[in-house]
Amino acid sequence: MTKCAMSWISATQRLFRRLADRRGVAIAGAAAVEFAVIAPLLVAMLIFVTDLGIGFYRKMQVENAAQAGAQYAAVNGFTTSGVSNAVLAATSFSGISASPAPTQFCGCPTSAGVTAAASCSSACSGGSAPGTYVTASAQADYSTIFNYPGIPGSYNFTAQATVRVQ
Repeated sequence: MTKCAMSWISATQRLFRRLADRRGVAIAGAAAVEFAVIAPLLVAMLIFVTDLGIGFYRKMQVENAAQAGAQYAAVNGFTTSGVSNAVLAATSFSGISASPAPTQFCGCPTSAGVTAAASCSSACSGGSAPGTYVTASAQADYSTIFNYPGIPGSYNFTAQATVRVQ
């Protein structure tokens, strides 16, 4: 090989070494730029998932409050104020209301649920005697933290629980 060709090869090697040394710095900078682009998206997703979780938790609180009212009626008997107080005391969420008011009715069990009976003294269609049932209801409103495009900003959660007391 000629002296000129050897000089050209060593110059090329030096150039590639300098580029290789700088490439590590360039990658670190690229990672910082990528993180700066992705970080707002990750924060937005975190806020959305947290908001969604709070909404599901509120829905569960409403359902548990209605169940607590029905459980109160099963254990202590039916009083409108007692069942309503049990619904309100079932959770620390102050936005829950016992609405509509608890009701007591005569009904017949069916495969589809409980149907109202004409009277407590008449027999059900299957021949069994009708029972006395109590329905406890709970409701609450939930507003999202932010308004999301295409998604409603507030929800009304309702729940009912029915139990046989006699």
